[in-house]
Amino acid sequence: MIAALFVETNGVYSGLPDVDPWDIDRDARKYAGPWPVVAHPPCSRWCRLAGLVEARWGHKKGDDGGCFASALSSVRRWGGVLEHPAYSDAWAAFGLHRPINTGGWSRGFCGGWTAQVEQGRYGHPAKKATWLYAFGIDPPPLRWGLVADSATKALVSWCGNHTRADDRRPRVGKAVAAATPIAFRDLLLSIARSVDQSRSGVEVSNADAYCTHSEALESGFCPDCEQTVNPLPPECSICRGRHGLEVQHACE
Repeated sequence: MIAALFVETNGVYSGLPDVDPWDIDRDARKYAGPWPVVAHPPCSRWCRLAGLVEARWGHKKGDDGGCFASALSSVRRWGGVLEHPAYSDAWAAFGLHRPINTGGWSRGFCGGWTAQVEQGRYGHPAKKATWLYAFGIDPPPLRWGLVADSATKALVSWCGNHTRADDRRPRVGKAVAAATPIAFRDLLLSIARSVDQSRSGVEVSNADAYCTHSEALESGFCPDCEQTVNPLPPECSICRGRHGLEVQHACE
């Protein structure tokens, strides 16, 4: 069984025999396990327009009612994957490892994997570049690639800003822009199904217990965030990275 968190009511995760969908009425912040998760936390307070929205209408950037924090905690606690728009400000706010945009998974010191992928390669009418954060999984190959914004077949934006006057590409509305293609849904579910539940159940406090700055790895103290790291987490004998004390090394 997979828990699909922060999903649309009667959306693409509904009616699947091995998926437990949590929509707005169920409030995914209350999810308490025990299944691996696919999380789609709201992005409107974290996207690249969030600062403009705050300045114009007063909706505070990052004020999502704790949805992203809850989704991240669930992914780390039970294993699974979280998706958000590429360049989401939530990544910096929660200290997540920024993915590389040329393709491939990369791993942060917390033990989580990040990647950038375009949902357009999975059936979305627009490019829809997306960032993934996964924990406790075996990272699969994705349909890697980077399409230039000028080469996309459709535009997610429903306004006319930052486009040429002669640009005749179709524009998709909010509902279509927010939709998850079936093929992409199936990809996320397959990632969550790769969680070894005997290895999941790592508390978020363990995943977050260590500062990721390189200075802290050498001295046990980070001069930037003033966080003491004592003792240092063990060094992986294969990748030489340092992971949380209770986080299973994906490289071993």
